Amino acid sequence: MKVSRLAAVAAALSMFGFMHTALAEDAPKSITIATEGAYAPWNFTNADGKLDGLEIELANNLCERMKVKCTIIAQDWDGLIPSLKVGKFDVIMASMFITPKRLETIDFTQPYAIDPGGFAAAKDSDLGKLGASAEKFKLDDEAATKAAIEKLKPLLKGKVVGVQAATAMLEFVKKYFGDTVEIREYKTTEQHDLDLAAGRIDAIFAQKTALAATLAKPEFAGFTVAGPGFVGGLFGAGTGAGLRKEDTKLKQMLNDAISAAIADGTIKSISEKWVKTDVTPVK
Repeated sequence: MKVSRLAAVAAALSMFGFMHTALAEDAPKSITIATEGAYAPWNFTNADGKLDGLEIELANNLCERMKVKCTIIAQDWDGLIPSLKVGKFDVIMASMFITPKRLETIDFTQPYAIDPGGFAAAKDSDLGKLGASAEKFKLDDEAATKAAIEKLKPLLKGKVVGVQAATAMLEFVKKYFGDTVEIREYKTTEQHDLDLAAGRIDAIFAQKTALAATLAKPEFAGFTVAGPGFVGGLFGAGTGAGLRKEDTKLKQMLNDAISAAIADGTIKSISEKWVKTDVTPVK
């Protein structure tokens, strides 16, 4: 009986050792991270032709924490999820919201940022005269959201609003203002920024930090962020890193690294450097 028990214990320990080794072997030594490279200040290509921005700095920081070698590449927005699924790269860090629709096809880490969506328009327009507001409405609160939307609709009636295609921003404008405005879709936010400056459209809708970066440029001196911000609902749980559903070990590693970067203030300092505000998710 003692021999049998000892054998069982030995077998259990052996199996534990095998599982531990297997898990360790599952941890990747190198990964490729894709970003859009066209959404300043979150991710963009700088004057030297190198990828730069909040998410590039954060990605490198997370890789150091995970002790893995990371290669960061640019990928057009509409090809990010399809290319991830076929294995062209391992992770998406491209200011992508964690939404139920996206979770049907890929997985996400915990959020590493929360950034409201909002409008920008000419200062002398009906919408622009509202000016910027620090107020944020949660789309899950239907009554409060409806009141805010109804206040904005008369100021936007018949206007042309630019929005990046295939984004939660576009879904928002379609859902809440589709009967009020003419929507013009763009491949990148840089394109709708140019049309706004040229007067070809009346307003744009994007993340407020991206709007702030755009409006800081000299050619946008006559424009302002207008009205409140919107979070939650179809914008999801915040901005996270996208990855394949089967990459559970990588997800665990990234979540641990993000948690550490939140806890020690790294995300706060990086975001304040790039977008002049703290986008750290509230735990």
